[in-house]
This record gives sequence, structure tokens and C-alpha cells, in this order.
Amino acid sequence: MDKQKAVATLGQNSLLLPAWITAALLANDRLKLYLSVLQSAAAHAADPQAPLPDWSAELRQHGQADLLWLGELAANAFVQDALLVLPQLDALTQAIGDDLQTMAKPVCESGGAPEPALCQRREQWLAFLERLKEQEALHPGDLIALTHGERKAGDSLHLLVMDLHKRLNALSAQIATENIDGAHAWQIDPDDRPLIQAFMRGLQRTAPLKFGHPGLATAVTRHGKKLLIQNDIGTNDAHVLVLEVSAKTVRLTYSDLHQVRFDFFRQQLESLGFSWELLAPQRADGLNQGQPYVLGHATLQVRQPAALLQGLEAAASRIVFLIDWNRARKRLQLFVGKALAIDILSHCAKTEVGHMAWLLAGGEQLVYEAMQAVDSHAFRVGERLDLVLGEAAARQFLQALLTEASIKLRQQLPLAMVQDEARLLLARAMRQRSFEFDLLAEHAALQHALASELCQALAQAGRSEPQNWERTLQRCKAWEHQADQLLTTARERTRRHERWRPLLELLDAMDDAADTLEEAAYLLMLLHTEPLRGLPARIVEALLRLAETTLAAIQDQIKAIEIARHLSLQANRVDEEAFLQALWRTLRAERQCDEHYRQTRVQLVQELAQQPVLFGLGNELAGALEAATDHLLKAGYVLRRIVLGPAGVVT
Repeated sequence: MDKQKAVATLGQNSLLLPAWITAALLANDRLKLYLSVLQSAAAHAADPQAPLPDWSAELRQHGQADLLWLGELAANAFVQDALLVLPQLDALTQAIGDDLQTMAKPVCESGGAPEPALCQRREQWLAFLERLKEQEALHPGDLIALTHGERKAGDSLHLLVMDLHKRLNALSAQIATENIDGAHAWQIDPDDRPLIQAFMRGLQRTAPLKFGHPGLATAVTRHGKKLLIQNDIGTNDAHVLVLEVSAKTVRLTYSDLHQVRFDFFRQQLESLGFSWELLAPQRADGLNQGQPYVLGHATLQVRQPAALLQGLEAAASRIVFLIDWNRARKRLQLFVGKALAIDILSHCAKTEVGHMAWLLAGGEQLVYEAMQAVDSHAFRVGERLDLVLGEAAARQFLQALLTEASIKLRQQLPLAMVQDEARLLLARAMRQRSFEFDLLAEHAALQHALASELCQALAQAGRSEPQNWERTLQRCKAWEHQADQLLTTARERTRRHERWRPLLELLDAMDDAADTLEEAAYLLMLLHTEPLRGLPARIVEALLRLAETTLAAIQDQIKAIEIARHLSLQANRVDEEAFLQALWRTLRAERQCDEHYRQTRVQLVQELAQQPVLFGLGNELAGALEAATDHLLKAGYVLRRIVLGPAGVVT
């Protein structure tokens, strides 16, 4: 619609409409600030020790330095008989009412086509605010009515402000004097055009990633020395973005009902060089169902005009990734943990593939169908991917799937191709998954720690202080407990998936080795408990040979596990030979330990025949070290059967 038609449609008051809209948008920012102060006051009253934001800079930014009492209002709030007592509540309600009228004026008094529902809601809330002026405190219901953002909970002042803001954006588009690369602009200076064009370049570069979803409408005007750029994110629960651009500064205002989405966007802009100032209070029980909206400002300071253009373009390119972000996060959390879901979305934003294509292609249903098609036995209904594939493989699969969905939908390829790609990617992930080997490697590392500790303790047996033996035992007990937990994990998985049974057998044998090593540490501590003072040097040397041979066998076990990790993916003769050599060395270590054990027993008889306590404990210690290699040998045979069997470990 051109300017002349807009004037004819809207009537006489349309001549004042640009100024009214500019004032309304500034009033919108102040209203968000008032609601944030109100929530901050409630949070502080509930927890007086919680820190309060400094509102002075924000108030000056909005030209409201005379309202510095707002900070005192929050600081002096307190709860009495379930009421939130606020000094100067009448002044706050007056300020809110004034700005509500200013914000609604272009919508309700432009002389064009006012929206009765919005105007009626304005009158209802103005009457509500008038009633509050006569009070000195807010009832819990009053506070929720002002601040909540849940439409299912009924109307609120917060929701009205959001709806008015969206209507103001529509009016801005109608009265715009020109369209600059898709941005509706009015009352701008010639020097503003490169700034607007830079913003729109970034916006349009990533805008296709929303795939027809509403949003990203941009309106631009000038207010004094600042260029104001607004962008409608297109979601129901988040405010639009407002950017204020001056000679060397870009200042972006953003608010969101979802803390996690706010944090995501904050990190996106921080990576571009923006610094953030958070103004909203922390989460407070009873406010907006425990989720008050978060408000903050991101600022970019530059030295050169070119850097200002680059900053605007980069910031604009990030906005599309807010659309349906929370829905995508919740869908991803069906398969991975919350932190990993956010990391995946951050990766897809950084690589500019986004998440909307995946949602449009079916989202979680796309993944569920692939899970059933690839291996219905490996995946149980409702089971998370990271519990089957491991976290790293699940991340890789989901990132690849979101990328392929974006590429194929942008190329307008059939949805069936995305479904086929999901199955291929998951089948590849199943072949490459290493979660089982991660578990085996972790257990083997704990065995290595136990054996190393025993070797070190025996090497220092004649020089160690009594308290060191107790510390050695405590460390060994902790490692053995961690090994038991890994075995418990394998048992739980075996109950859900039969394919884990061979791995459980392997971990059982490995855990027996860990148990005997921990028992050896206990016996070593007993041998140095008063009145005992340890074993003769020759016997200690023999025990050290046993321990070092056991340690070497564990090192070969670790090598075999790492080689087996890759043998399941592709046959390689060199790797196969290295795998068999590592297992053979484990067999040789077990035979060597048999011989060392016999030699140690001979020395025990020769030197301790008349000292039955030392003889018995020394013989038990030697037997525990020898038994550990027996368990390692059994584990080696199980690993060989798993890896070289017809199915292999990955089925």
C-alpha cells in the first residue's frame, strides 16, 4: 500500500501516525521495563539476599532519569500476609497506565480501522490499574495478572503489550514511505540506507531457513540521533527485536519468556562481539508459572563504519534461528539430553542450516521411523539415541540429519528423500557407534590405575609411611567402585537389549580382575598394619614382578580394545594381526604370572616358615595378583570371540 492510499484509508490522524507509532514503540520498551522491575521487586521480597539489578542506566536510556525511584521500589519491596507491599505503587501504576495509553493510541485512535478487541482490553486494564492505585500492596493474583505470558491462563497486561506491539508492526508496514530491500521505512535520512541494506542482507541470507513460517517483518524509522530497526520474530511468546543504531554503536533489545532460548541467542551474538547487559530478574516461584520473561541489551561498539555494517548484517542473520527454537529443542530432547540438544541447535545455527526443515520433515517422527527401520531390536520405543549410540554418535547423527533436511528441502526435493537419508545416516551411526567400547575402555583404564598403584606401592614398600598404605587402599577402593558401576550399567542394558549379553560377559571377567587387584591393595595395607612391618625385601621384589606382569597384561588389554573398536568397521590385516598379538601377550603374561607365583611361594617358605601371619598374608597377596591375570585371560578370550565371531560386536 503506497502512502496516498494509506492516508485515504486511515483518515486525518494518519498524518500524525508515524510520530504516534514512534512514541508507542518507545512506550513499549518502558512497559517491558516496568514489568521487569515489578518482577524483580517480587523476587527480592521473596529473597531479600538476592542481588538487585541497577536500573539507573536503563532508565536514562529511555529518557526516564526522573523515575530513578523505580530502583528504590524494587529494593524496598517486602511480603506481608502474602501481599507484596510496594512503596509508590500508585506512581508505578500511573506510569504503566500512561504508557499503555501511548502505546495503544496508534491502534485505537488513528481514525482508520481500530481493533475493538484490543481497545476494549486497553480499557479493562486501565480500569484495573486505577483500582491498584488505591492499594498499597499487590495480591498474588494481581501480580500474576500483570506479568504472566500464558494465554491459556487468560489475559494479562503483558499479553496485551505483546499484541499491541504486533499490531504496531503491521501499522508500520502500512504507512511506510518506502521499501528498502524488504524493510518498511519512514522518516529516515539518506545516510540510513546503507545501514538498513546491511541489516536486510544478513536477514535475507538466512531467511529461507524459516521455510514459509511467518515472521522476520522489518520496520525502520528514525528517532532523534538513532535509527530504530524492529524485526518481528514471528513467535507467539517472544517480543520483537529492537535495534538502536548510532554512529559507532548497535544496541539490541531482546526479551523472551524462555531463559534457555534467551541464553542461546545471547551466545550467538556474543560470538559476533556483542556484550550483554541483563535487566530481568531471576526465576521466581509463582510468577508466570515460574518462568518470568528475561530482558537484556546487547551492545556492539565499533571504530569504523564498515564494522558497523558488518555487525548489523551478522546480527540480522541470527534472528531466523529463534523461530520455533523452543519446539525444536524439546523435540531433540526426546533423543539426547538438554545440554546436547542446545549444542546441536547452536551448531546448526553456526553452519546456517537451521532446524525448521527438520521440523517440517517430521521432526521426532522422522527419527523414530528411522530407528524402527534400521534396527527395531536395538531401539526400544521411547529410548533415547544417546543411550544406544553414545553421546558423540548421537550428536553426529542428529547434526547430519538436520543438515540434510535443510539442504534437501531448500532444493525442493521430495520428503521421501529426507526419510531415506535419515535411515542411511542412522545405519551408518549404528555401524560406527563406539559406546560399548567406550565402556570397556573406561573399565580397562580403572584396572590400569589399580595395577599401577600397586606397582608403585610395592616399589616404595621399604620407604613408605604407615599412613600412605591407607591412602593407597582408599584410592583403590574408589576405582574398584567406579568399575562396579560400569558393570551395573552393562547389566541394565542387557535387561533391555540382548545384544549386550556378550559384552556383559566380558565386563564380568574384567571386573573380577579389578576386584582381585583391590583385594591385593587391602592385603598390602594389612601387611603394614601394627604390629606387622611388611615383608622381606626379596619377597617384595618377587611380588613386584607379579604386579608389573599384571600391569603389562592390562596394557595389552587396553590396546586390544582400541584395535577392536575399528575392526568392527572395516577389515584390515595389519590391525587384525595387532589385535591377535595383544591377546597373545595377555596369554603369555598369565603363564609368566604362574611361574612368578611359584617362585614367590618358594621364597615365602624359605623366609617366613616360622612367621605364619606374614606367610599367610604374603601368599594371599601373591595369589590375588596371579588371579588377576587369570581373569584378564578369560576376558581376552571373550573379546576375541566377540570381535572375530560371525556377527562382530556391532550388529
